[in-house]
Amino acid sequence: MAVHEMKIENVSKNFRRKKVLQDVTCSLKSGTFGILGPNGAGKTTLMRCITNYYTHKGTVEIDGKPAKKLSPAKIGYLPQKFEGYPELTVRQMLEYFCNLKRIPNKDRNSQIQKCLESTNLLEQGRKKIKTLSGGMIRRLGIAQAILGEASVVLLDEPTAGLDPEERMRFKNVIQNITEDRIVIISTHIVEDVEACCDNILVMKEGQLLFSDSIQKLRNYAQGRVLELRKEEIANYPKAYVEKNYLEEEETVYRVIAEKVVKGAVMPTIEDGYLCLLKSET
Repeated sequence: MAVHEMKIENVSKNFRRKKVLQDVTCSLKSGTFGILGPNGAGKTTLMRCITNYYTHKGTVEIDGKPAKKLSPAKIGYLPQKFEGYPELTVRQMLEYFCNLKRIPNKDRNSQIQKCLESTNLLEQGRKKIKTLSGGMIRRLGIAQAILGEASVVLLDEPTAGLDPEERMRFKNVIQNITEDRIVIISTHIVEDVEACCDNILVMKEGQLLFSDSIQKLRNYAQGRVLELRKEEIANYPKAYVEKNYLEEEETVYRVIAEKVVKGAVMPTIEDGYLCLLKSET
């Protein structure tokens, strides 16, 4: 099994005078990574710098080679908005991307077949794109991203707008495509990261705050998460109310305390993520 490595060193990007990325540095090896961060954190900008869609300061190397010198097929990218050409069939759309990625003619049929299998779209191969559901179109977007045996696959908000059933299908597709690749999923839906990813990057205001395992992100909230009734919240005046839910017709509040307290419950990734963001304010 091949192991791919991507090194991002001091990547910065400005739009006029606004700093959107500030010296982002990390090293990633084959596996699935989630990028979490508030809107405007720089997640999409970082992905576009990796694909060379944006010029930028700093360097991106994949398997020891500058990303900008690699074949277009080596970096797959699914943007936030992907629609395709309505009158083309699914296979015709993938043939179009074969041209863009300069995939040799002799390899195209096998590559398309493999991508359709990985994204559970074999039965839709001859259907026109205008007849597909939103979830199928997102899966087609993933298929074009992995076309050409991409070493790095970037998926920007891939589950946005999908219903729960399609989100479940997406998670199954991710399991099909992660072998021998670096897959990076940008999202603000923490559940998707927990279900699909081995490691997490957290960004805020153009800076990389965290790059490590899911468990280490949870540890930011260790000993600080409480589940309280309304009358108990007053005992923790500086606590942050994360969410609430009904339990036996009574509202329970999940709160993050300012410091470690007694009676804390097991933290989730979302708890750790929120603690990390708050510690950086």
